[in-house]
Amino acid sequence: MRKVLYIFGLLADADVEWMARTGVARRVDPREPIIEEGKPHNSLVLVLDGEFVVSSAEVGEIARLGAGEIVGEVSFVDPAPSSATVAARGSARALFIDKRTLADRLEADVAFGARFYRALAIFLADRLRRMDRRTGYDVARSLEGDAVLEDELNLDVLDSVSLAGDRFHRLLRLVDSAH
Repeated sequence: MRKVLYIFGLLADADVEWMARTGVARRVDPREPIIEEGKPHNSLVLVLDGEFVVSSAEVGEIARLGAGEIVGEVSFVDPAPSSATVAARGSARALFIDKRTLADRLEADVAFGARFYRALAIFLADRLRRMDRRTGYDVARSLEGDAVLEDELNLDVLDSVSLAGDRFHRLLRLVDSAH
């Protein structure tokens, strides 16, 4: 749910409503990949319910993702083939937002674009910091008194956590009523 807190906390209600109306919600069968390692990916995907496993051929299972997680965000900003496979663990449901349609909207609506890219940048920076902590890259920083703990949310995000949760639940209701 961490990603949705970053993204939806900074987006406007109208942005989330646009995503719900524009995206295509569908059931995903157990073990069905929604992103395949080494292949290009054309959607930003929001997990609505169920669980997905992120894995790579080299490492194996990397993570498990649940409702509110967003995948395909790296492929959205970088055209390189996907670095991992994301597949449903059991029956799941996801909202697929076409990458080209999203890019067109971000370009046409500058305010939406600014909010979206800011949220994405904050999320990716947080992911990089957590990865640094796991690999020991920032050992000196972890000794500082004001260091952010591994599961601690950025203070900018913390103010909008409740709002982000409300927006996610509103998106679910909109998707359910439209599909």
